[in-house]
Amino acid sequence: MRAVTGFAASGPRAPLRPFEFTRRDLRPDDVAVRVTHVGVCHSDLHAVEAMAAGSPPLVPGHEFTGEVTAVGAEVTRFRVGDAVAVGNIVDSCGRCDSCRAHREPYCAEFPATTYGGRDLHDGSPTQGAYSTEYVVRDAFVYALPAGLDAAAVAPLMCAGVTTWSPLRRAGVGPGQQVGIVGLGGLGHLAVRFAVAMGARVTVFTSSPAKEADARALGAHDVVVSTDPAAMAAVAGRLDLVLDTASGAHDLAPYLAALRLDGTLCVLGLPEQYVVSPMSLLGRSLTVSGSGGTAETQEMLDFCGAHGLTADVEVLPLAEVNTAFERLAQGDVRYRFVLAVAS
Repeated sequence: MRAVTGFAASGPRAPLRPFEFTRRDLRPDDVAVRVTHVGVCHSDLHAVEAMAAGSPPLVPGHEFTGEVTAVGAEVTRFRVGDAVAVGNIVDSCGRCDSCRAHREPYCAEFPATTYGGRDLHDGSPTQGAYSTEYVVRDAFVYALPAGLDAAAVAPLMCAGVTTWSPLRRAGVGPGQQVGIVGLGGLGHLAVRFAVAMGARVTVFTSSPAKEADARALGAHDVVVSTDPAAMAAVAGRLDLVLDTASGAHDLAPYLAALRLDGTLCVLGLPEQYVVSPMSLLGRSLTVSGSGGTAETQEMLDFCGAHGLTADVEVLPLAEVNTAFERLAQGDVRYRFVLAVAS
């Protein structure tokens, strides 16, 4: 077994503390990655808050970059020293229709998640990348494009591919109009992607103060969602609206913003949405999860070609609790990334 150090949560109200544990010895198709940077996602915070009393320690972290330190006997895609990235899925059955289509997050047998899941071979719990090393199946390791800041790439492995996938599947390109609801960790990347794809981009925000930020990211239009006149002015104009807002909210105004046969794709997942059937006449409503292996590498290659990364604030791994406290207060623009000491 491989000795690893990291930071783990022991309960919903306890701070994360240093934690020593082990990773598995490499299987023939495994890659060992020295973690250099790991993003802090809202789902990390939610996972810790959801822990029950008496739960075993949990090491969060599911979006990270690093350097290959060892490879299994059957690995041919990577060599020691390669710069790589890993996201929130680290294995899947490989047999079902979803896996065969490289849509592994929708694996019929449920994929192995980077933490808080189960290893598909031995059933052991997975522990995340708030740690010095991670061991992962090679099919779920991605080449890091040269020239991109490794710290700013880490959030691409979750927030990035989550927004890239629906934009790419919708065939977004020149001549199309795309709306982005929310300008947080997901939203700012969605704006960058859609603009780079050639679309005209409208940002919906409840905060007028975010207009300057939206335009700096490349947005062509900014609509304050609490302004009825501004919302009415955009009605029937957009081909696709990508809704990144996490809390429960009314979808009707964004459905109304769509052209005939337009699509509203929801990324935030509250317990339920209430939608009038009449608001769906001539329009589609869909929900999207994360991206599969083919989409993820495609996204990274696109980012390398266009110089796209996330806007991040980097803190040392030892300051993970500061990152959690500030994230809970919404005090970040737009993602925290933890630098793991060598």
